[in-house]
Amino acid sequence: MKKVVFAVEDDEDIRQLYDIALNSAGLEVECFENSTKLFSRLETKTPDIFLLDIMLDGLDGFEILNFLKSNSKTKNIPVIMVSAKNQELSKVKALDEGCDDYISKPFGIMELVARINANLRKYESNIPEVKNFIYKDIEIDDNIHEVKINKNKIQIALKLYDLLKILVINNDKLMTREVLFNQIWGTNACLETRTLDMHISSLRKILSENNSDVTIETIRGIGFILK
Repeated sequence: MKKVVFAVEDDEDIRQLYDIALNSAGLEVECFENSTKLFSRLETKTPDIFLLDIMLDGLDGFEILNFLKSNSKTKNIPVIMVSAKNQELSKVKALDEGCDDYISKPFGIMELVARINANLRKYESNIPEVKNFIYKDIEIDDNIHEVKINKNKIQIALKLYDLLKILVINNDKLMTREVLFNQIWGTNACLETRTLDMHISSLRKILSENNSDVTIETIRGIGFILK
């Protein structure tokens, strides 16, 4: 899927240059001549990166930057400031206010594309892995090891947490006793197999005490299914 660039530029010739050059580089670009048109588009779509000119009619590039960095939908999207202002103070101000890169006009298209791709790679490498698992009334946030049942936080032991997470991820699937045991305790664990049954029993009690609609069904001699 092509990465999407939103470019705010009041010079029509440069907008046409963006359209031709960035599309040729395998990027999808949408150009806006002012903040009003940009903000209107942001109501329905967000890009992967912004290019902002500084000298604009209406809100200037710094004001647009402040808006983007204070908005929850766009605050983590990289911004490259593109401007004829080549003074060091302008660059320092842009970087201090949250832009990710700065390029001065006139610029080379190859350099611009390289900077866009570099900032996209940096952004993607900083995106945290999503570790939220939800099934019916159970919510698991694996980033902070938190379990909620019917929106209530549940205190749960580590092995019970691991077991519940595996069952939630594989909901409506038969999980064999062997697979569950090995994933929770490892293949070399010297434990009785009834240890798993005790943990399943504890999970059932927790679900019942918190009025969960979720059940753990036993398939005798084979394993368990979370339903």
